[in-house]
Amino acid sequence: MRNKKETIRKFVSLINNEEEQGGLWLPNIQRYFIWKEEQIERLFDSIMREYPIGNLLVWKTKEPIKIRKFIDNYKEGLKLIDFYVPKNEKIKLIVLDGQQRLQSLFIALRGGYNGRELYFNVLSGEENEEEDIRFEFKFVEPSKVDISRGWVKVKDIVYDSREYDEIAESIVEKIEKKRHVISLSDKEKRLIRKNVLKLIKEFRDKENIAYTELDSVDNPEAYKLNDVVEIFIRANAGGTPLSKSDLMFSLLTAEWEEIEEDLTNFLEELNGGAFAFSRDFVLKTSLILIGAGAKYDVMKFRKEENLRKLQDNWEEIKKSIKEIKDFLCKYTFIRDDKALPSYLALIPLIYLNYKYPEKWKNSDKEILAKWLTRVLLTGAFSGSSDTLLDALVRKINEREDFDTNIINTEIMNRGRTISISKDSLLDTYYGEKKLYLIFALWYQDVNFKPAYEGNLPWVDHIFPQSKLKEIKEINPETGRKVMKYKWWDRDQIANLMLLSAEENRDEKKDKTPEEWLRDKDDEYFEIHLLPKNKDLWKIENFEKFVKEREKLIVDKFKRMRLVT
Repeated sequence: MRNKKETIRKFVSLINNEEEQGGLWLPNIQRYFIWKEEQIERLFDSIMREYPIGNLLVWKTKEPIKIRKFIDNYKEGLKLIDFYVPKNEKIKLIVLDGQQRLQSLFIALRGGYNGRELYFNVLSGEENEEEDIRFEFKFVEPSKVDISRGWVKVKDIVYDSREYDEIAESIVEKIEKKRHVISLSDKEKRLIRKNVLKLIKEFRDKENIAYTELDSVDNPEAYKLNDVVEIFIRANAGGTPLSKSDLMFSLLTAEWEEIEEDLTNFLEELNGGAFAFSRDFVLKTSLILIGAGAKYDVMKFRKEENLRKLQDNWEEIKKSIKEIKDFLCKYTFIRDDKALPSYLALIPLIYLNYKYPEKWKNSDKEILAKWLTRVLLTGAFSGSSDTLLDALVRKINEREDFDTNIINTEIMNRGRTISISKDSLLDTYYGEKKLYLIFALWYQDVNFKPAYEGNLPWVDHIFPQSKLKEIKEINPETGRKVMKYKWWDRDQIANLMLLSAEENRDEKKDKTPEEWLRDKDDEYFEIHLLPKNKDLWKIENFEKFVKEREKLIVDKFKRMRLVT
């Protein structure tokens, strides 16, 4: 690992340039460029004010991974596929961290943003405590620029080889020529010279780019591919979440280009706006189905045997995943992401479908649905589940079937639970995925299931939060009034119900149970498991209401044989 420094102009000259140290490129894994014009303008102001812009992370390698060019002229709707570069084993520099900053510099100094180029107001720069921007930079259409007001194209200054005073004098002449009879004051001329010198200093002369280089060319043993992947993941941990499968996918697409478009289309079809099946999930499932195990290892996608198995069985893999998604909708009443806390719990069922299709076809789907519901509610697949998934696959292979008793024993032997206790059920709060799963089961016979498309139902507080927050009590230690009901009191499942969007938005709003429930019929109380005792609807009896409703909830789930 080497820490290096370079001038901004020199470093930008490496971008997309094979002739300069192999050039700077982006790995296919990197996210799309998301900075807006204002963010780039602020970056330039920060550099002029000598603010640190952070360290970049660069990987020097010969690895034939899929890479792409930096964007020079950014436009809305650009497709990254248009910037892909054929894989090669040449020496190259790949940016692992710092894409947004470096891409911004490249757009500003070598290209443009939606047809506009970056201009600098050479008459700005005076300190003003009321403004958070000192040096004015702006993306403007060249035809609309008014140099008489001091606006000069940034790249014209940065890439001008003359001394700063010559550049400044030519700018002064152009401004005065444009102003005709109005000449610049001595103060304005001094400011222009000062700003031109500053711009040249910060972008052409000073080594303002600090970067760390991981050298896998001269020092291949120090930075093997797995090491670089781990460094990449950690370097990006504070930004948009990335997974190891992202780089694995980049390696996969280098050998199998068609997979990218095909997988994208498959995920769109699979999710349909309701679920959130990810590329990560599909790749992990695929590895398990071809017998490569659940643990992520970058080298798995570089083995010719694994790649061949994936290509040969890809259609069957997709078919099995889709059939389990259909099984969800048909047998479990889970028809959207809100009611599916763990996608990993689906993998054993997908494996059975894929490896033993006849056994899947003849299996009791109701029993499998109950098993899935139970493990989702208990969180049996939460946390690190690789060893558990591998163990369950072995058990399925041993029996060539899915024996729920054997599967459950294996889960428990690994220190995980499959029991849903009364406390576990009631210890569920607003916003938790577990809540949506419980409601999906609870309201499965009602016409507004969580799978309801278009106008999804809302989780609502029976006793409105606003009303409960108003209730105060005396703190015996301080003698001061404090809120009596904390969030865990207000947001507990016993104070929650599912309402149609229309009911919640237009009818109930902040009504108390006394107002809301007085005209409801018996069916309404049965659907929502609400106590019929009107005294319990009073806000002063909130705690008694909760106790009574807890009993009703537990009784329902006992009748469903989901609570032990």
